[in-house]
Amino acid sequence: MIIKGFASKARRGLAVSAAVAAALLLTAPTPADARVDTGAAVGIGLGSFALGTALGAASRPYGPSYAPYGYGYGYPAPAPVYYPPPAPYYPPARSCWDPYYARYYAC
Repeated sequence: MIIKGFASKARRGLAVSAAVAAALLLTAPTPADARVDTGAAVGIGLGSFALGTALGAASRPYGPSYAPYGYGYGYPAPAPVYYPPPAPYYPPARSCWDPYYARYYAC
């Protein structure tokens, strides 16, 4: 049973590899067909640039500019920062000058 399964998988793999090799041999251009003039080369370059741009834009349609602050390209937001409470403010004690007794007193 194991040998039978192995043989069928090997036959299938051999058939697939033969089909791929035949497709490559039949579609490979000959050296005379491989010549491309300048206009065709520019057209191929611009077409590939446009296709690459379209595929890149489709993979992230809104771009990183619409992501909220701290998010970008799949990374999570940074951990929140907890600041310590501000120190309490105790204003200095008021004192007023009493010219009659020539001393300061709390007002």
